[in-house]
Amino acid sequence: MDAAPFLAEVARHLNAVRLEAVLIGNAAAALQGAPVTTVDFDFLFRKTPGNVAKLKKLADALHATVMRPYYPVSDLFRVVRDADGLQLDFMATIHGVRSVAGLRARASAIDVGGETLHVAALADIIKSKRAARRPSDIAVLPILEKALEEATQPSSPARRRSQGK
Repeated sequence: MDAAPFLAEVARHLNAVRLEAVLIGNAAAALQGAPVTTVDFDFLFRKTPGNVAKLKKLADALHATVMRPYYPVSDLFRVVRDADGLQLDFMATIHGVRSVAGLRARASAIDVGGETLHVAALADIIKSKRAARRPSDIAVLPILEKALEEATQPSSPARRRSQGK
């Protein structure tokens, strides 16, 4: 399945409702060249009353529903669209990341289908997965670490693109 059309649609609506969120997790890693897959898209956002209202506007624009799943004390909001299975998780906190502002400052603005999407740096994704210590996160760490190593090599295509060469 090609996630680009979904991500372009999500980015368009995020920008339209002015909800500042940073894509994290495997989808963010895949956009940076890591050979990983996922069935949902995870975002970190600041949980404020204004942003929760924007999240509801986003769900309306996507013809989706905002749910508070399973963990009543968590800071997780799940946006689900039954028509095609689109699932977006918006978290106010994640393991290994101190603030949304810091994550966003290190993130890249990536063009997805003509829309700008803020994507967490691979180093932050790795740090978060290492701190979470879930079996699925630990399993993917070697793949992400290799992708980061390759991206930081002076001769890598990703490195040359980031330097404008």
